Amino acid sequence: MKYVVVLGDGMADEPIEALGGKTPLEYAHTPAMDELAKRAEIGMVRTIPEGMAPGSDTANLSVIGYNPRKYYTGRSPLEALSIGVDMKDTDVVYRCNLVTLTENEGAYEEQKILDHSSGEISTEDAAVLLKDVCRELADETYQFYVGTSYRHCMVWNHGEVLELTPPHDVLTQVIGQYLPSDRVLRRMQERSYEILKNHPINLARKAKGLNPANSFWFWGAGTRPALDSFEKIYGKKGVMISAVDLLKGIAVGIGMDIVQVEGANGGLHTNYEGKANAAVRALTKDGYDFAYIHVEAPDEMGHQGSAQRKVESIEYLDSRVIRLVKEGLDKAGADYRMLIMPDHPTPVRVRTHVSDPVPYLLYDSTQQEKHDWHYNEKEAKEGGLVMEHGWDLMTYLFRGEQNVNC
Repeated sequence: MKYVVVLGDGMADEPIEALGGKTPLEYAHTPAMDELAKRAEIGMVRTIPEGMAPGSDTANLSVIGYNPRKYYTGRSPLEALSIGVDMKDTDVVYRCNLVTLTENEGAYEEQKILDHSSGEISTEDAAVLLKDVCRELADETYQFYVGTSYRHCMVWNHGEVLELTPPHDVLTQVIGQYLPSDRVLRRMQERSYEILKNHPINLARKAKGLNPANSFWFWGAGTRPALDSFEKIYGKKGVMISAVDLLKGIAVGIGMDIVQVEGANGGLHTNYEGKANAAVRALTKDGYDFAYIHVEAPDEMGHQGSAQRKVESIEYLDSRVIRLVKEGLDKAGADYRMLIMPDHPTPVRVRTHVSDPVPYLLYDSTQQEKHDWHYNEKEAKEGGLVMEHGWDLMTYLFRGEQNVNC
């Protein structure tokens, strides 16, 4: 038996008037998921423990079988694992986003965040911007590391874990009240803006109608994590397929292999087919038992507040990932179980993460029982199956144990 998780980051949502009162998942044309649903279990699962922030960090740890209350030490340390940062016990790691601020007259604290991702800037351009700012800011205490696209890391030796607001929670708002209370961190953000707003790369981006990457934004602080081996816990050899450092960092932390897919960038126009083909190859030719396919696009479209692009990202997930994985495993004659789900909702209305339970679909290729239902939030709720702890999903996927409360 082979096992697959297809994780549409932030895919869950709420009914949207512009979509006829349907969610993007309900509205989207998803023939592959709907076909699987006819021979699957659908239900709801709570991935975010009560009282914890609804981030992709806590949620994906939960989905992959690790109780965040036990294992979570912050988002950025997981990303730092992915990019090879050698963390010391005294280090505190922060996410360093490249964001788009307004460039109005007035002080830095009077600007607003327009885009938390700087128009999904390329990693190549972002690396140049980071390097040019860090010539001035980096020293023995503060070190910067290039990640992917707009997502980067800052390591503060002998630092403090400060609770800072994610930039996607501040979209369109004046930033003053959300700036770091620490004097040095605040000054680094201010200085990055002074350097970047007239940087040649940003002047060229603005000339093309693209959002400039004109400021650092620190958040997501944490310390070095201590994660147990996935293979030791679950007895499965697993592989992670994702474009984003957070998921690759989780994989490094739990001893899971990573497949790098060319053209996978975490955006709407990523290499969906490459991810699907990599999973099939890993499971049918490379000796892996388990593949975790993470697709970031639905979450990014939720943050952008675009219902239509979120629908498009879900349709791409369906036709260019799920369909291809099913066809590939069927062609290979493999028996398999496939779990399809979001990690958390990212409603278009609020443009950020929320803690609500999410719908899951669990398909078993050996099961023949048929149902007349589709995979979406409404029908998953109506089905009455609820799993209270997301970290029970892996045991349920691998052993089929009835852990749900009906």
